[in-house]
Amino acid sequence: MSFEIDVAIERGEARIVANYTVPKGLIALFGPSGAGKTSILDAVAGLLRPVRGRIAVGETVLFDSERRIDLPPERRACGYVFQDGRLFPHKSVRDNLLYGWRLAPADQRWMGLDEAVDFLGIGHLLGRMPRTLSGGEAQRVAIGRALLRGPKFLLMDEPLSSLDMPRREEIMQVILRVRDELRLPILYVSHDRAEVERLADTVIPIGG
Repeated sequence: MSFEIDVAIERGEARIVANYTVPKGLIALFGPSGAGKTSILDAVAGLLRPVRGRIAVGETVLFDSERRIDLPPERRACGYVFQDGRLFPHKSVRDNLLYGWRLAPADQRWMGLDEAVDFLGIGHLLGRMPRTLSGGEAQRVAIGRALLRGPKFLLMDEPLSSLDMPRREEIMQVILRVRDELRLPILYVSHDRAEVERLADTVIPIGG
């Protein structure tokens, strides 16, 4: 499942132009902070509308300004893992996970709660609240919530940047398993060269 991204994006005073067609696997958008990497991810997710262009993942066109196609975020079949996790603070780990599962149309779900919990090793966390989790635990839950949406691909925005080295290694192993065992296409943002060299099948320099 390839990513086709050919867009112009305006965010404040910045204008970001991206034109890439890349094969399946883990695709890293690599570059310094402020280069526009997250804006590209947000455009793919449907959270930011380009001023022009086209975005397609596999055979599905998500956005095409000439054909007036602009699928809403909930129809783009993607899971988004943010830098800060963005778990609901008032919901338990179980309920955060089930939130992702309930968002997915029944015919698009390909992973159940028990399977996600086993895959991520988070069974002991189900009754906990987000404020009691370590950074690494919170990111495991965030990845689980994204997987339970039944995504056809994942977007990951610097998911390791706020973690200490031992937790970074743990979550990197989780991402490698998602890439290799689940074989989900991943569009991944980072400014860490060693990180993308280890994880990415393809690296696309952005800015800098």
